[in-house]
Amino acid sequence: MSNLKIQITRNENKKEKVPADQLIFGRTFTDHMFIADYTEGIGWHDHRIIPYQPVTLDPSATIFHYGQTVFEGMKAYLSDDGIVRLFRPEENMKRMNNSCDRMSMAKIDEEHALEALKQLIEVDKEWIPSEPGTSLYIRPFMIATESHLGVSASLTYSFIIIMSPVGSYYKEGIHPVKILVESEYVRAVAGGTGTAKTAGNYASCLKAQEVADLGGYAQVLWLDGIERKYIEEVGSMNVFFKIGGEVVTPALNGSILDGITRKSIIQLLKHWDVPVTERKVSMEEIREAYRTGKLDEAFGTGTAAVISPIGELRWKGELFYVNNGETGELSKKLYDTLTGIQKGTVQDPFGWVVEL
Repeated sequence: MSNLKIQITRNENKKEKVPADQLIFGRTFTDHMFIADYTEGIGWHDHRIIPYQPVTLDPSATIFHYGQTVFEGMKAYLSDDGIVRLFRPEENMKRMNNSCDRMSMAKIDEEHALEALKQLIEVDKEWIPSEPGTSLYIRPFMIATESHLGVSASLTYSFIIIMSPVGSYYKEGIHPVKILVESEYVRAVAGGTGTAKTAGNYASCLKAQEVADLGGYAQVLWLDGIERKYIEEVGSMNVFFKIGGEVVTPALNGSILDGITRKSIIQLLKHWDVPVTERKVSMEEIREAYRTGKLDEAFGTGTAAVISPIGELRWKGELFYVNNGETGELSKKLYDTLTGIQKGTVQDPFGWVVEL
């Protein structure tokens, strides 16, 4: 049981809530935020929940110049029974510490971080939407705050949690999206920071996304940075393919993020006795599977969209239409089951859900 003491300052000027059908992902934020500060030699201190507000930093703060920052993405769900549920939040905090380790940043106390999150949700519980497809998106993040222009790890940090009521990540929802296979730009390589949720990984994706947007594609499919032939991620999501009855997903290789939705999907498939394999997957294999009629389904997985079916892939001028551009049976079953577990309408045989 956490003995964390958090000072709470209530917001006297509450915001007007946006109707659920008008929510745009990541544009609306709740009335409060959590902050804790870290100082080398002292540790984490001044744990507080305060009104949502700008963060003031010195222009020489390490975050601005050397990119020391990590973040997580998770959700809270409000069910018809009035219970608020979190989905595997301990995995997010564990992964955040793995990211901190890679970026030479101070590690959080995972138990205290979860307690802080629970208290913040309790303060802003009225912000959690309950309509189908909606949730409260939670963004814990850490930034380096030391005022110093030397290339070295910061001696001070701030750990912050902000929250945002959201609808579907893609306007298409569970409907299939079009994906452009990226052959020029690289997201990450083994030994780099691809396994950490750090800002630079996402900044390096923006140029390729611009190209995809111009072509009418929702996301890009990333290939490995060495041979440019093996599939890694789709946008900021992990990716799965159903080929001839077997589900395959790229194996974690030092440049692919260890997605929490990814590991949940793998566990769920094994629970259903659906063959699932983690291994190298090349675009040549996908092309051959398409040509021989064995490419049954493809989908991305992640916290924001949960399951995002892929209806079309474009690679080197070729178009591959997956399942006639329609949502596959397995994709739909996975989506319904996972979101059902998250909302409390489907039995959770794995103990994934934390009820508040």
